[in-house]
Amino acid sequence: MVRHGETDWNALEVVQGQMDTPLNERGIEQAKECANQLVKTKYDVLITSPLQRAKQTANIINEKLQIPLIEMEAFVERYYGEAQGMTKRERQAKYPDKDYPNQETRGALRKRVMAGLNEIIENNQGKHILLVAHGAVINTILATISNGKIGSGKTKLINACISNITFNQVEWRIQDYNIVSHLSAYCERSE
Repeated sequence: MVRHGETDWNALEVVQGQMDTPLNERGIEQAKECANQLVKTKYDVLITSPLQRAKQTANIINEKLQIPLIEMEAFVERYYGEAQGMTKRERQAKYPDKDYPNQETRGALRKRVMAGLNEIIENNQGKHILLVAHGAVINTILATISNGKIGSGKTKLINACISNITFNQVEWRIQDYNIVSHLSAYCERSE
């Protein structure tokens, strides 16, 4: 799983949710760095959220991979209701409890995303799948698989990070998550 590259709103800490924002220059570069990393592994299918930032990331990656690309609505970002388009400061002032009016519940998000994962398994038995999605979507998957040990509310996923999960006919397992060693700008900042 790959979280989409950075957008201007990510950089400004504005909640995007289901608003359709494009990658910025840094996000485009991050997607290219993901492609350079991911080309080392054989994937059979690339699945993406239909939102522009995820599709752009997927298309840049697929310039290298050249595999079938499928959009799945199940992996669109969580809907954050009235908080969409608000900065962190605005959200903290208006909704200090993070209870945003009209937002998609965690339960509804989990049901939608896990149904999407089950559909992937049903349609792609034995294949290596690459999914490009969003922070809340990937964190929901990680939280569900780990029984809440990581993921939603615990893990801040970096833009263009890579997380690997496997399914062995019975259960999902997390191999690793939030991998950023392929991102030059992130590595430079952390040195």
